Amino acid sequence: METLAENRAFGGIQGVYRHASSATNCDMTFGLFLPEEATDGPVPLLWYLSGLTCTHENAMTKAGAQAWCAEQGIAMVFPDTSPRGEGVANDEAYDLGQGAGFYVNATQDPWAPHFQMWDYVAEELPALLAENFNLDMARQGITGHSMGGHGALTLAMNLPGRFRSVSAFAPICNPTASDWGRKQLGAYLGADESLWTKHDAALMMRDVGFDGPVLIDTGTADQFGDLLKTEALASAIAERRQEASLRMQKGYDHSYFFVSTFMEEHVSFHADALYRE
Repeated sequence: METLAENRAFGGIQGVYRHASSATNCDMTFGLFLPEEATDGPVPLLWYLSGLTCTHENAMTKAGAQAWCAEQGIAMVFPDTSPRGEGVANDEAYDLGQGAGFYVNATQDPWAPHFQMWDYVAEELPALLAENFNLDMARQGITGHSMGGHGALTLAMNLPGRFRSVSAFAPICNPTASDWGRKQLGAYLGADESLWTKHDAALMMRDVGFDGPVLIDTGTADQFGDLLKTEALASAIAERRQEASLRMQKGYDHSYFFVSTFMEEHVSFHADALYRE
């Protein structure tokens, strides 16, 4: 693992690291904020999964999360959204290929050789973090924005016991019924829609739910509201009687101004779960 940068921030360290990934068969880069408490012992870990077109840098520099994580004594990891580099398949559209991994394991060409983002986020990167940093992997939460919100919700519901809490900012909630989803799931996973179900938060919520608290914020002025299908997830939460808060925030759009506005509340939400005995 190569250290690309380590900067002092809010008493802790914001690092950027690169490593050769066996899951994606290319080099992967991630950011990790470690609060000051990590010098004395293992700290809880909060995952932040970013959205379409983003790298590890977007949330790391725009979300304002480090201040609130430092206040709560929580680490935050910022993975990339896809494999990258020479020889990695790509597409001219912004919503497929590099920057648009959708947190799935691709089975179709030309994506399958590198686009194994589920295995990377669920298995390989957690093992790397546990081996190299002072983290309490028994206390993990997960959040994300847009495509990353989709990833956070589906990972949380598919990996019971892994995460104590899950939240999302303007998540893609029902991708099997959205143009932000059907295109990508079809390209990565093929035409058999039964294989798409585990990657649809609304369907997973209806079928299995999440054994813990859920927090979701979406703006009423979100310019991609029709693609997010928030109402499908709201209906599934109600049907399942899931412990959850789904809030429509008046006047907010899909940008990082929205994310940064509510980041403190999301970090505090996770801290309550991560420090609960």
